[in-house]
Amino acid sequence: MITKQDKNATRKKRHARVRAKLSGTSARPRLNVYRSNKHIYAQLIDDMNGVTLASASTIEKDFALESTSNLEAAKAVGELVAKRAVEKGITAVVFDRGGYLYHGRVQALADAARENGLQF
Repeated sequence: MITKQDKNATRKKRHARVRAKLSGTSARPRLNVYRSNKHIYAQLIDDMNGVTLASASTIEKDFALESTSNLEAAKAVGELVAKRAVEKGITAVVFDRGGYLYHGRVQALADAARENGLQF
């Protein structure tokens, strides 16, 4: 039987492999995704300076959806992070799926970010 700790450990290994190959700059920051059972988070990170440029998550107080762990919530977070990035003049990003499969909530967030002005 595979435990939750085992799943997260293998996810972290996948994430480390991906992070070895990609990095965010101030011109093209890294769009990082973290997904928990209840929430989803997205950050635009400049790895050269170690700064978060913009972020969005379902944990914010003004988040209005009743469920924070479904596709609609992921789409809303993708739209929100893209709008905040465009306001700061960021249009091109590097997508970091955080070791998760590009499927479901992660894919919904990425598609919503693309539709709202981010290119990756």
